[in-house]
Amino acid sequence: MEERDFFNETNEPKKARLLCPHCRVEGEYAVTWVVRRKKPSLPPRADERDRARFAKLSSYMVRRDDKIACANPRCRKTFEITGLQSVVSL
Repeated sequence: MEERDFFNETNEPKKARLLCPHCRVEGEYAVTWVVRRKKPSLPPRADERDRARFAKLSSYMVRRDDKIACANPRCRKTFEITGLQSVVSL
């Protein structure tokens, strides 16, 4: 079985305060995260190895956006998101 079979996957925007490195203006940006929540029960076609993997798994979030455009209308340059973790455990 693949890891996708153990999780329910959704996309959720979360607000983050980031600083543009070009114009030095801080603003709130909507950063998209892929939220993977562990399913309440194991799929019926699982074997012993899959049961052991399922017991160790936990829910987590993965940051989907790597770059974001500046909110300042004079700047509008894209910059990399470096102040946020890329994977967060729930």
